[in-house]
Amino acid sequence: MKISNHRSRRAALAVALGSVLALTATACGDDGSGTGGDKGSEGSGKGEIVFWDNNGGVRTDIWKEIIADFEKANPDIKVEYVGIAATEYQSKVDTAIQGGGLPDVGGVGAAMAAGFAAQGALEPLDGRLAKSSLNGKLNEAMTESLKSAGGGDALYSIPTSANNGVLYYRTDLFKAAGLDAPTTWDKFYKAAEKLTDKDKNKFGYTIRGGAGSIAQALDAMYGQSGITSFWDSSGEKTTVNDPKNVAALEKYVGLYKKVTPAADLNNDFTKMVAQFDSGTIGMLNHNLGSYQDHVKAFGDKFRGIPQPTGPGGKRVQVSNPVDGLGVFKSSKNKEAAWKFIEFAMSHEQNSKFNESAGQVPANNDAAQDEWIQKAEPTKLAAAALTDGSTSIVQLPYYLPDWNTISKADNEPAFQKVMDGQTSAKEFLDSLADQLNTAQAEWNEQKG
Repeated sequence: MKISNHRSRRAALAVALGSVLALTATACGDDGSGTGGDKGSEGSGKGEIVFWDNNGGVRTDIWKEIIADFEKANPDIKVEYVGIAATEYQSKVDTAIQGGGLPDVGGVGAAMAAGFAAQGALEPLDGRLAKSSLNGKLNEAMTESLKSAGGGDALYSIPTSANNGVLYYRTDLFKAAGLDAPTTWDKFYKAAEKLTDKDKNKFGYTIRGGAGSIAQALDAMYGQSGITSFWDSSGEKTTVNDPKNVAALEKYVGLYKKVTPAADLNNDFTKMVAQFDSGTIGMLNHNLGSYQDHVKAFGDKFRGIPQPTGPGGKRVQVSNPVDGLGVFKSSKNKEAAWKFIEFAMSHEQNSKFNESAGQVPANNDAAQDEWIQKAEPTKLAAAALTDGSTSIVQLPYYLPDWNTISKADNEPAFQKVMDGQTSAKEFLDSLADQLNTAQAEWNEQKG
C-alpha cells in the first residue's frame, strides 16, 4: 500500500517537473502578485519581502533580532517574519507550491531541498554566491551537503548551520549512582537501567516516539551495529534491515516503558526536552539545538557528548541535515531576498544565530569565535565531525520522497513497534522496501 502511494506521488512529481504549476503567490515579492510557476523577477531590491522560518517558536527571537539588524542596515527593505513550527513546515511549503502563497525567502534544510527543488520551486544560488561577499567564507562540506541534497545539479540553499546528535546526561545523577559517563552503548544501557525508579517517577532515559522519531532510531541502530553505509555495495539496496540493525532496534525499543516514561510514545522533541528538563530523567538523545534549554534547567549539572561508541570503540552516527536559507523562484524581489540571506550569513550574524541555537556555524570566521570553545557540546560535536573519530552514515536526503518516508509514512509505524503491535524486523523490512523503490526510481531518473 505504501509503495503504491509512493509511486503515485512520484508520478505526480514527474508531471510537476514537466509542466508549469499555475500558482498565485499572494504573499511574495514587491506587490504580492507572484506566480509560483513563473520565474519571478529580480525586483527593485527594495520594499517588502516575506521570510518563512522553518523552526518558528524555537528560533523566533533570534531571527527577529537578525531582521532588526538587517532593516537598520537596509532601511529601504522590510522583512515580514512568519514563524512556522518545524513539524509543519514541509507541508505548508508543499501546499503553497501547489496552491500559491510562497514567500520570497525561507528555510531550506537538506531534508527538504530535494522535494522543493524537484518541483521547480527554488532559485539556483551558485551564481549569486560566487559574486557575493560570502564567496569562500562558507564551510565547504556544508555547502556540498546541501548541493547534493538538492539533487547535485545546483545549489538551492545557503548553509546556516550544522547540527549533530548529542547524548545529554545528568552528571549529578550519574555521580550519585556511581556511574561512568555513557561513552559506550554498554555504559548507556547500564545507566538507563540503574537510574530508573518507577515508584519515584524517575527514569534513566527518554525515547522519542512522536515526530522526528525515525532519525533518532536510525542513529541508535547504526551506532550499535557499526554499519557505516546506508546502501549496500550495489548502491541499490538499503542496509536498514540488515540483521545487525534489526537486533539493535529491538534492543533500543526495548527501553520503552522499562526505563522510560510511557508518555514517550507521543513525544516530539519539544515535549521530550521539556520532560528531560523537568529533572527526573537521566539521559536524553537530541541534538545541539536544545543545549541552551538544558543550561537554563541544570546549569553545570549536565553534559552533552557525542553519541556512544560501539563495536571496537568506533563511533557511527547518521548524518544530521545541514540547515540553510533559499530563495523561492516565484519571488518578485529576488535581489532583496538575496541581500537578506547574505546579511544573515555574515560573520557577526551567523555567529549570533548559532550561539543562540548551539549549533556549528557555516560561516568559517564565525566557527572560530570564542563562544564555541565555551559551549562544550558544540565544541565536541565540531571535533567529532572533523577529527576522523566518527563514521557518518549519509542519509539519502537527495530522494524527493525521503522526508515523506522518514516522517509521515513511518513515524506511526514506529509507534506500533514501540507498543508491541509490530516487530522491529517487520518495520525495517517495510521501510527498506519503500527506500529501495525510491532509490530505483531516482537512479532511473538520473540515468
